[in-house]
Amino acid sequence: MGIIRSSFLFVAGTTVGIYLVQNYQIPNLRKLADTAFVHAKQVEEKYRKSKKKDDDDIINRK
Repeated sequence: MGIIRSSFLFVAGTTVGIYLVQNYQIPNLRKLADTAFVHAKQVEEKYRKSKKKDDDDIINRK
């Protein structure tokens, strides 16, 4: 009984997903994630603390 119930939920979810994609403008999640990653990378580079040469010399001497 459990396999039938889980299979039904999988098939129903897939069917609803296909219907939504065909009839509504669903955003492309991969493109959205890539854009968010690029923006996060730009923010990180902008606000990253710069390494001082003195700090590098102290670490290398130890």
